[in-house]
Amino acid sequence: MINKITAKIPKIFAPLIKTKKRYKLYYGGRGGGKSYAFADSLLLLGRMKKLRIACMREIQESIKDSVHKLLSDRISVYQLTDYKITETQIINKITGTTFIFKGLQEQNAGNIKSLEGIDIVWLEEAQKISKNSWDVLNPTIRKSGSEIWISMNRENENDPVWQAVGANPDKQTLVVKVNYTDNPFCSDELKYMAEKCQRENPEEYEHIWLGAPMMSNNYKLIAYKDVRRAMENMPIETSSPLVIGLDVARFGDDYTVFCFRRGRYCTEFKIFSHLDNVAVANQATFFIREYRPLRVFVDAGGVGGGVADILNDRGYKKIVRSVMFGSKALRDDRYHNRRAEMWDELRQWLSDEQTVYLPKIEDLAAELCVVNKKYDSTGRLQLEEKDEIKKRLGRSPDMADALALTFAEPVYDRVLDVDKRLPDNCIESLFRGKKQDNSW
Repeated sequence: MINKITAKIPKIFAPLIKTKKRYKLYYGGRGGGKSYAFADSLLLLGRMKKLRIACMREIQESIKDSVHKLLSDRISVYQLTDYKITETQIINKITGTTFIFKGLQEQNAGNIKSLEGIDIVWLEEAQKISKNSWDVLNPTIRKSGSEIWISMNRENENDPVWQAVGANPDKQTLVVKVNYTDNPFCSDELKYMAEKCQRENPEEYEHIWLGAPMMSNNYKLIAYKDVRRAMENMPIETSSPLVIGLDVARFGDDYTVFCFRRGRYCTEFKIFSHLDNVAVANQATFFIREYRPLRVFVDAGGVGGGVADILNDRGYKKIVRSVMFGSKALRDDRYHNRRAEMWDELRQWLSDEQTVYLPKIEDLAAELCVVNKKYDSTGRLQLEEKDEIKKRLGRSPDMADALALTFAEPVYDRVLDVDKRLPDNCIESLFRGKKQDNSW
């Protein structure tokens, strides 16, 4: 027999138990009580009928990283003797409800099928879940009446789960913002900390305590609003020369991407997978002959150097430029390396008062906005490591890198006849001169 209990769950969380929706997303700042309310609600539902509940997060290296301990603590608080706690599961001995705990990055085509019979998924710290993980999980939870519960403290405007569920909710989606001010059980200590933060650092207060996404200028190199504005602009007429950025795939899950840009107009991307160096060079040769770009900037790190060599051997030395992301910046007093320099030129291009255009590709927006900035010991701009970006994004930012490559050097219109007047080793001097209207 199950003993009756009275759970202390704030009223704002009542829809978790009383409302039937495919997606239930609660977001907000610290002290809102999301984790406690989710845990208590799931434990109560698990006592009413048999359920299979998966508690998931992006990375779970051990059971200690999961909400296993939180659920165990709540079982102890309410003295729920009908639950049996093991090292890897929590099972209700009367209804048969089972809680399992998994990391999304551990799932692949082989073991994802184990989730097909799940009734409820709790995505904890959903702001850290990558788009790739969400795209794999969402269609897998397909049992009739199944639900996905999401708790998150938003980090960025383009958090993948927020974009997929919270940004444009439909009739099967519940989205609720909850903060410490909505939690009647919030402690006086937490309230004091929140009020102190509000007085001393209003921007941090908005993010930490009220759940607002982080301000772009604090951590992010490129502001989401600039990317979104460029994608909302209409395509523009331009006579600027064509520049192509070529980011060559390094690993099996990366893509080879060609980016086409004419001045303030990024026209399109061409994306390929599983091409060897000769095949990439052949595709580049086709584009050079078909579209006659003034420059093709090739990421020459790793296997990309071989592609540049093939193109040079084919007679395209005046067009093709090899670029090493990790090499010395042309303005090394300001930038840690060429990668930081090119990305910052891209940032300036996007934030400029003049109208710029980007194709409306959501993956591109995510890639552009995911990069964090920092500064090295001498105060030069530096970008975070690419491996860190891949962990958060779930993939390599290949389109964004290809776009950044188009800013490797200033490119002027043919009518200026720059190639005949300046030797190749004078590129750095172009940076110190005044930009022309049809450059970049």
